[in-house]
Amino acid sequence: MPSDQHDNFAPEGAEPGRHPPVHADDGVPVRSLLADVEALIDDARTWFDAEIGYQKSRAGYVAGRVKLLFGLGLGVLFFAVMALFGLVVGLLLALTPLITAWGATAVVVGLLLLGALVMGRKASRVWGTMMRALDEKGENGGA
Repeated sequence: MPSDQHDNFAPEGAEPGRHPPVHADDGVPVRSLLADVEALIDDARTWFDAEIGYQKSRAGYVAGRVKLLFGLGLGVLFFAVMALFGLVVGLLLALTPLITAWGATAVVVGLLLLGALVMGRKASRVWGTMMRALDEKGENGGA
């Protein structure tokens, strides 16, 4: 092989700067690395576009469901508050003949405040535990 063709890796008959023929003379396809890489890139783009479309449709579905859940949660909250009001009024009406209206009011309000105090203390402990878990300085001994 002449030394000037030593660095030229194109097949014989191929023009410099152009890709080699896709089919050989006998009609059998000739595979090339460049064609395989181009097909791989094309497939990757197709798969990427399909994945993006799929994830967009999933996000749209989730967004719609979150809106529905938010609305249903508001409905649940509304009915729970109305039930609590009903319970309070019922307790006031039931206790009034036994301990007078002022006594019934004091008992019902006292029980509600006791429940609020218990839940507030529990929330305070949960908050403290969470803050200690998230405190990075506490893990390193204050450093």
